[in-house]
Amino acid sequence: MPRRATAPRASIPPASTWSDVLESRIPHPLRNLIIILGDHLAHDSPALADLDPTRDAILMMEVPAESTHVPSHRQRTILFLSAMRHHALRLHTQGIPIRYVTLDDRDNTGTIDGEVRRAVTDLRPERLILIEPGEHRLIATARAWQPDLRIPVTILENSHFLTTRDQFTAWAAGRRDLVMEFFYREQRRRLNLLMDGNKPVGGEWNLDKQNRLPFGKSGPKPPPPPPLRFPPDEITRDVIALIARRLPDLPGEASSFAWPVTREHALAALDDFITNRLPLFGPYEDAMWTDEPFLYHSLLSAPLNLKLISPRECIDAALSAYEVGLVPLQSAEGFVRQICGWREYIRAIYHHVGATYETRNWLGHTGLLPEFYWTGQTDMACLSHCITQVLNHGFGHHIQRLMVIGNFALLAGVQPRAVSDWFLGMYIDAVDWVTLPNTLGMSQHADGTPTKPPVVGTKPYISSGQYIARMSNYCTHCRYHPAKRTGDDACPFTVLYWDFLDRHRERLAGNRRMTMMLKNLDRISPSERTELRISASSIKRRYGVCD
Repeated sequence: MPRRATAPRASIPPASTWSDVLESRIPHPLRNLIIILGDHLAHDSPALADLDPTRDAILMMEVPAESTHVPSHRQRTILFLSAMRHHALRLHTQGIPIRYVTLDDRDNTGTIDGEVRRAVTDLRPERLILIEPGEHRLIATARAWQPDLRIPVTILENSHFLTTRDQFTAWAAGRRDLVMEFFYREQRRRLNLLMDGNKPVGGEWNLDKQNRLPFGKSGPKPPPPPPLRFPPDEITRDVIALIARRLPDLPGEASSFAWPVTREHALAALDDFITNRLPLFGPYEDAMWTDEPFLYHSLLSAPLNLKLISPRECIDAALSAYEVGLVPLQSAEGFVRQICGWREYIRAIYHHVGATYETRNWLGHTGLLPEFYWTGQTDMACLSHCITQVLNHGFGHHIQRLMVIGNFALLAGVQPRAVSDWFLGMYIDAVDWVTLPNTLGMSQHADGTPTKPPVVGTKPYISSGQYIARMSNYCTHCRYHPAKRTGDDACPFTVLYWDFLDRHRERLAGNRRMTMMLKNLDRISPSERTELRISASSIKRRYGVCD
């Protein structure tokens, strides 16, 4: 039986209050001004290693631009600001001076760049120090400070990850294709994870074939235990009210917010997942079900990406549970692969390719993102369910993202950067280094160049409605039939799937993983392919993808 976990309170001494943080006295003269960004909230950050509270101070900033350069879900914005405030309060209790700029500060310049420049003017530090930002946009901003402000700027490598830039560069050297599976195997060897000498435990590197089970007609059995949630405390409630007042036009609902905003919360969430959901995570990690937004998933990517918890802590907890027999190998391996394999690989690709990554559009798609991505109001049951879930919780698991929401956009020919921007703004765990390669690369198959094939995906991740029917119960509540590609009740996914293959046949013909799909396309008569093309155009006009 799963054990019931209780949400701990943030470990903040009662003598300190949020107002105390805002009244911090900054040393003068000031040696180092240490910038802590909203996704760099590690308790053991290397930026703090040599901090002297008599000579150094921290700068933290809430700025509107970080929630509006792409429209950010209310819960995503709440998470960042609440976690930042809890982190600042923790640092304050350690006697560290903090300049904390709030969203409602009347002098707020609105941007990170503006606030750093204002702080340098006001405080006259001898040096700026920060961990390298996780976004090309902010990396370029930080690199401009030294020549513009004429003070030294130290940008430290992010020690949160298991793989350094140099390690990935060495692995990638001489390889024609940067396939994640081979990177993952090297990670397992290098980090000695689930290894039996030089071989993987159990004899196979990847147990993904065992982890694709649907729930069948009766749904998940046993019912997934609800994940540990964290009701808003006073700091979070103040943030919720602040965002409602200052950023009223942000998308998404705030009422269900209960995400971890402290390190204590994150550790409790990890323990809850390992004990109550990891055992069945592996077999059903790809399955979907109505009214079950979380299923057996960890919900740890948000605190991981804010650095409230480390990847090694997550891996060690899963391996400990496996070693004592509480978790089967297929679940332990699946979870380890997501963290030491996929997460590390995606971050490395983001930096390896560089700032031009975001401009790629290998398939030349130019369509508009449909309005229902902001409302969930569509007659396609799968999309309505998955998008409404995102609006309500800021969350969807990887198959909902890849094979429903992303799949439709790819099949319909939506401009890939528009899709990536939506994913960046709407998911609770979204930061650019994660979202761009996952969405523009894997989901939209857009990260190729005129002379090179796509980097992340070895094939387009597309499917007809029949895959969605097999892996969920969405289609039982839908007016469309997933197996039909013609007629008024033909599933739009199925129509668009065949039209996608037809439109891009020449470009995809050289991909051996597409051979079977293209052979099946060739079995469709020319007249039906013409009908499919007409139907696909009609669907795109109906949903606002094109005129």
